[in-house]
Amino acid sequence: MAKRNPHSGFDFSGSMRLLVADMIDRSPELKHIDLSRIAVAVAQARKDVPYGIFASLTPLRFEGGAEVTKRRGRTYRVQRLADERGREMLYILTFYLPRFMDMDFQEKLITIFHELWHVSPKFDGDIRRLPGRCYAHSHSQKEYDEQMGVLANKYLMTAPLRSLYQFLELDFAQLHQQFGRVYGIKIPRPKMELVEPAPTKAKSRRRKTG
Repeated sequence: MAKRNPHSGFDFSGSMRLLVADMIDRSPELKHIDLSRIAVAVAQARKDVPYGIFASLTPLRFEGGAEVTKRRGRTYRVQRLADERGREMLYILTFYLPRFMDMDFQEKLITIFHELWHVSPKFDGDIRRLPGRCYAHSHSQKEYDEQMGVLANKYLMTAPLRSLYQFLELDFAQLHQQFGRVYGIKIPRPKMELVEPAPTKAKSRRRKTG
């Protein structure tokens, strides 16, 4: 783990990106993921409670990777997001602090795999769509998370460098105490942009006679 630097603190987004890159490299189930087109961000949890959203994956395309969608006769697209080199992102992977860091170590690993598994196998900006009405988590989120636990254990069995995941062994208060401050990339939730307005209906006028 990086040594304490009171002038820089702990770069959560950068450290998580290194860990996720290693997870992808060691997990055949995640080989379809191109991390260079995923933004890794942090957000502040509104309430410091042990429940709620711990992490999220935001797709920047619609079903099937479509760039636009129709709603009530209007065409929309998701607000575009690009990195400093101008490369367009397809997903935003966000971790909610301090809530995420206050889970136990195994839950943190499962949560990371949980979000990465949502990435479409086609890596087209859409999410993985499973059979049934609950296409995000199939019929049982419990079974979904159990499967993610298997992936997390398989990853640890490949003997990754502890320095990559060591920060996950701490809770948020310990991380903050060790590094002075914790920071990361903050990305506002992308908005829906109107591309094409609904066609206007011509009003008919009746001509008076007589």
